[in-house]
Amino acid sequence: MEDLRAWMRKVETMGELRKIDGADWDLEIGAILSPRVCGKDSSAFLFNHIKDYPEGFRILTRPLKSASRVALSFHLPQVGENELVKILRHKIPQWEAELSNFPPRIVGSGPVLENIRSGREVNLFEFPVPKWHEHDGGRYFGTADAVITRDPDTGEINLGTYRIAVHDEKTAGLFCVPGHHGMLHYQKYHDRGQACPVAVVCGDHPLFFGIGSLPVNGPEYNWIGAIDGHPVDVIEEEVTGLPIPTNSEIVIVGWCPPGKTRVEGPFGEWTGHYGGSEMPAPIIEIERVYFRNKPIMLGSCPGRPPSDHACMRGAFRSAELHNELEKAGISDIQGVWLSDAAERMFIIISLKQRYPGHARRAGLMAAQTEVAAFMGRYVVVVDEDIDPTNMDDVVWAMAFRSDPEKDIDIIRGTAGSRLDPIIRKTASSFTTSRAIIDACKPFDWIDEFPKVVDLSPGLLEKARKKWST
Repeated sequence: MEDLRAWMRKVETMGELRKIDGADWDLEIGAILSPRVCGKDSSAFLFNHIKDYPEGFRILTRPLKSASRVALSFHLPQVGENELVKILRHKIPQWEAELSNFPPRIVGSGPVLENIRSGREVNLFEFPVPKWHEHDGGRYFGTADAVITRDPDTGEINLGTYRIAVHDEKTAGLFCVPGHHGMLHYQKYHDRGQACPVAVVCGDHPLFFGIGSLPVNGPEYNWIGAIDGHPVDVIEEEVTGLPIPTNSEIVIVGWCPPGKTRVEGPFGEWTGHYGGSEMPAPIIEIERVYFRNKPIMLGSCPGRPPSDHACMRGAFRSAELHNELEKAGISDIQGVWLSDAAERMFIIISLKQRYPGHARRAGLMAAQTEVAAFMGRYVVVVDEDIDPTNMDDVVWAMAFRSDPEKDIDIIRGTAGSRLDPIIRKTASSFTTSRAIIDACKPFDWIDEFPKVVDLSPGLLEKARKKWST
């Protein structure tokens, strides 16, 4: 598959690559990426000539912030978000069915071997690792990464996007949410009294970051291969034996030892808050670093939504949820959307009501799906005349088609996370609740419901032809 550099050339041709020279790694890069500074510019930002670092040591951010770059990365037609979801609804099952045809292919060499640092030569600060936010607990090497681990029981390889702090020149912190495969893997090693081998890819084709941050079913390397149409070329790394992509910009490898932790955090997360606090977290003792000449770090500066890759996650998860609801027997779904402002925390389902309880059933089902099961919050069900991607439409329906006493159901004791700002830092159990809001017209008197103030198709077309500019 093509590397990050070839992908960047295409993005530049599209007019969606913005180059910034001379920014400081210490807070300034993060500040530039804030919507309060860059406004609504959805370009990918490439930082070069970073303060204290040589020319060519670069940082690329926001690779998947626009629908056009998501489509480019996933080899899909250039369409808007609505059409992207529709296409993904059909492509995701196709890719999943082809996973067995695209295992990674082991090769002997690749660009990632252009520079190798071992032992005393290892220095994570050789790279322009940013301090993204003002109150972060330090500099973070991995925010748009792919962390590679192996299940010691099955041998299955996992690629997950987990945050990687830099503690010192040779030690990194590994923050992984409970239940994720990376955490399960190192727990299995630690239960045996063994160190867990870890490789962190910081810079490669955006598919690695995209798939690493999605809850896909099956091996991530196979997913990337199926989407690309070619197996991923990998090298069996000498220290850990883990397969690392040949075209990676930077890869750090080492061991996550049992019983060793260091205080990690806080970090400004995708919730727009400093979820959690400073807490002990596992470490990675780095033994070797591989990197290309003039390496490009891939980074994400999460913060107040929409996040750097909300478009990608929203489109992918919306498509998955739509398919899952249909498989569960929920008929007449017109559209599904995860809000850019809240992602999985705010899900909207548009449907054509066919029977009493139809809307409520869809909402309750959605609240228990894989998409919403972890850190979900609100599921809103609206009628078919509401565009689920248009929050003005959605809020209008909530305000004028729902009665809080009758139309809001609460599910308590559902899975949460210490990243959730609504959970107290001293809590012993990370659970929250889910709200299902039925913002559809009451089915038992739907024919009596007041008509919407609108234009008939004929009058609308006539006015457009005569008065549109």
